[in-house]
Amino acid sequence: MGNRKDSVYANPLTEVHQFKFDDRVAQCFPDMITRSVPGYETIIAMTGVMAQRFAQADSHIYDLGCSLGASLLSMRQHVDDASIQIIGVDNSAAMIERCTHIVALNNSPIHTELRLEDMQTTELCNASVVVLNFTLQFIPIEERGPLIDRIYAAMKPGGILILSEKIRFEDEHLQQLNTELHHEFKRGNGYSDLEIAQKRSSLENYLRAETIKSHESRLATAGFSSIDVWFQCFNFASVVAIK
Repeated sequence: MGNRKDSVYANPLTEVHQFKFDDRVAQCFPDMITRSVPGYETIIAMTGVMAQRFAQADSHIYDLGCSLGASLLSMRQHVDDASIQIIGVDNSAAMIERCTHIVALNNSPIHTELRLEDMQTTELCNASVVVLNFTLQFIPIEERGPLIDRIYAAMKPGGILILSEKIRFEDEHLQQLNTELHHEFKRGNGYSDLEIAQKRSSLENYLRAETIKSHESRLATAGFSSIDVWFQCFNFASVVAIK
């Protein structure tokens, strides 16, 4: 399930359409994201470690934009309090369908619920851990503040938000450098220049990256008191925010 090699953009396309998390992408998503996002495995593994530290008894853990459940499974592996419920939310039917099968094969005492819903409207409450791993970047920028506010309001004191994103740099030289280094990373993982160019076109105006400063400002405005970048590699970073 969902472990094919990514060849979505391997052949020349007469027209490059906007990127979609459809069945074709779901089938190769683990390969796609591992070969495209530097440090992805580390972020997923440490998401589980941080969940273990911050998960509170009788609370909810949310993985918003759970795709095939990598973050969700990492947290299930580390959290062993059966009073805690993990909830995965994704608006892609193809992702939720495959994630359901993957979770069913994973033995854990932690009750897990998967929702085919929009993270902006799904019910959020009693949360001690909320994860947004590479999902906020696909939401229109003007709608990100209200979502972060909703998450903060749904969180228990002492709860943690883990936010991982592709980022951009205010300095144009750093922006160019990190973009080029990211492309070299992808070439090193077997992607051709054609694949890199076509995928970049498909994500243009859909994946809207922001600076770390913008993310930190939004989190502070929502009310989070402790905010820190705990991981960064090239133009990808992960932030923790504690309520």
